[in-house]
Amino acid sequence: MLSPAQIACSTVFSLACATAFYALIGYPLLLDRLARRANNPVRKDHKLRSVSFVIAVYNGEKFLERKLRTILSLNYPREFMEILVVSDGSTDRTDDIARSFAAEGVKFLRVPHGGKAAALNAGVPLASGEIVVLADVRQTLDRDCLRNVIACFGDAKVGAVSPQTIIVKGETLEETSTSLYWRYEHWIRLRLTRIDSTFGYSGAFAAIRRDLWVPLPEGTLLDDVYEPLVAFFQGYRILYEPSATMYDFPTVLHSEFKRKVRLQAGLYQMLKMMPELLSSRNRMRLHFLSAKYGRIVIPYCMIAAALATIGLPPYFRAAAACAQLLFYGLAALDVIVPDGTAFKRLTSPIRTFVVLMAASLCGVSVYFVQPTRLWKEATYRPSIAEQPHGTGKASSGT
Repeated sequence: MLSPAQIACSTVFSLACATAFYALIGYPLLLDRLARRANNPVRKDHKLRSVSFVIAVYNGEKFLERKLRTILSLNYPREFMEILVVSDGSTDRTDDIARSFAAEGVKFLRVPHGGKAAALNAGVPLASGEIVVLADVRQTLDRDCLRNVIACFGDAKVGAVSPQTIIVKGETLEETSTSLYWRYEHWIRLRLTRIDSTFGYSGAFAAIRRDLWVPLPEGTLLDDVYEPLVAFFQGYRILYEPSATMYDFPTVLHSEFKRKVRLQAGLYQMLKMMPELLSSRNRMRLHFLSAKYGRIVIPYCMIAAALATIGLPPYFRAAAACAQLLFYGLAALDVIVPDGTAFKRLTSPIRTFVVLMAASLCGVSVYFVQPTRLWKEATYRPSIAEQPHGTGKASSGT
């Protein structure tokens, strides 16, 4: 016979494991099944639409020239393109580089340093294109990326579109492991698009109808979630277009940790800003809760399972404790395991998962600090900044 304490701990342990299993495995299986049965095609056309690129950048001297050249080399008529660089109080050579492209029609605006949201609020009202493309400075684009994105706006139900992101192969297993998140995100967004709509677009490249864009509230952490959700609640679809390709570079794990903290903090912030996400107004409420907030609860489930293990019946307690000690032990060992070894291929993904779950827990810090303090500069290999645009194709993988 089990004692009341053992029954309570067994219940908590089972519920925690079941919830984590659903978020990690159960929901993706359900999503894939629903996507296979969906019939919601995008009605594309080949109409040329005027496009305004708005690049909000802070201290982007290492990437800005390459970014502008990759935009100027796109397979899209130059007379249909407007390019505006908004310097968010940069203190390096960003302003000089932007001004050097004036002869090629690139416009420049400098604003006091106030974060990405403030920079976009200053820049987008100056855009004249039918479609506004909000772009970051680091990523490069396939020549047909813009054309394939714009084709989706032939469907009147489409409000915003992002291309697929291909992460260039990392030089270390740490870089490769951190890029696994994007492979998973690619898989999720592709299937949500088949069903109806994603819940956000890529902040690195987001095309949105000009008349749908609204000023961002001060301190908004996830402009790439807030803006598309405004359109989503007006009945529009937010698409992930796999025929359009953008290339990005892997970041190191501690940089990914800081980015994950901001992302999870932004999801907490979204609930306060848009409580209708939990209401029947959200036509994809099941997917939103499962895909977005299902991930938030995973670290809490891990903590609950660890605490409940103490009160499990003896045999189950020993098995659960050994499994958890092995899992976290492998994550800890990864710090000293040499790169290039077979064992590293096991420890690196486990450590990455644990670190990102810890970052998810830190997302609650949005309730205790100013949101702008959660913005941190990405960290990457110095050689990334030296790569010319277009070099991602040969060495990339999804």
